[in-house]
Amino acid sequence: MSFKYHWEDFTPGWTHESPSRTLSADEIVAFAREHDPQRYHTDEAAAKASPFGGLIASGWHTATVAMRFMCDGYLTASSCIGSPGIDEIRFLRPVRPGDALRFRATVIDARPSTSKPDRGHVRWRWEVLNQAGEIVLSMIGVQFFLRRTPGR
Repeated sequence: MSFKYHWEDFTPGWTHESPSRTLSADEIVAFAREHDPQRYHTDEAAAKASPFGGLIASGWHTATVAMRFMCDGYLTASSCIGSPGIDEIRFLRPVRPGDALRFRATVIDARPSTSKPDRGHVRWRWEVLNQAGEIVLSMIGVQFFLRRTPGR
């Protein structure tokens, strides 16, 4: 299989930014009913009486939007072979219906595997920003990628 991106392409400072996507109230409610049915995600009237003052997206919904941005931006065109997980996730601001979200991925560091010469480790900072440029979600995590030239 041919890939656009391999481990060697993800050098510290490498950045990807996505176009924006607007989240609707219907999307927020549908996701929440299935996965996070708290009142401020599913019921507009109850959400108005909450500390948020209105309907907001689940942080997990925002994280799945980030994952889609990641896949569309670089991941499905890459030699990624998985991830050991997320080291940090922060839900920094509420996401509301009509918010236009965009995604920014930045390589923090990259190093070859010491035990498997065909792959490398990339540590990322992933951010979701709203239309005002405010970071609403921040994650730090790791992905593994196959190397274009193993062991070099």
